[in-house]
Amino acid sequence: MEAITDHTISALVEDKPGVLARVSGLFRRRGFNISNLSVGHSEVPNLSRMTFVVQGDEFVVEQVTKQLYKLIDVVRVNDITGDAMVARELALVKVKATADNRSEIMQLVDIFRANIVDVAADTVIIEVTGDDKIDSLFRLLKPFGIKEVMRTGRIAMVRGPASTGGKPLTANLDDHNAPDVESVP
Repeated sequence: MEAITDHTISALVEDKPGVLARVSGLFRRRGFNISNLSVGHSEVPNLSRMTFVVQGDEFVVEQVTKQLYKLIDVVRVNDITGDAMVARELALVKVKATADNRSEIMQLVDIFRANIVDVAADTVIIEVTGDDKIDSLFRLLKPFGIKEVMRTGRIAMVRGPASTGGKPLTANLDDHNAPDVESVP
């Protein structure tokens, strides 16, 4: 039996209303759990890149990929888990801060190369990026009193000359044509 692990999946999808709802509905109907999801415009006009983290074995990843390809709005799907990649997540965390503990909080922020982006009389908001270090910083800030947390979800890009979406783009896309699967990364 294969181990259940986190898999990072990158999907290139048409940038139009309802695509996110169709993709998340597919996951819900099939019983797949998305640990996190990030969506944003890609380098290709009229296409967005979705980055999912799903938990499961190779069979689950294969099923997710096959199901995504059944959606008309999905152009390309890649499991980039085994690839050399850069993965990051952004988190904002609001922490109780008093005059007595503010300097200690600032030291932790410096150690984690995070930033304080807002200071109020009794709280600070900290911005931190990374992967595992976000959870580590949260554990150290917990005793101060975490009031609120907002996380973006993982985004990832394959290292080096390879494209996260596959082969390089070779054709121009305009607003009136649907993307050709053969010309999209």
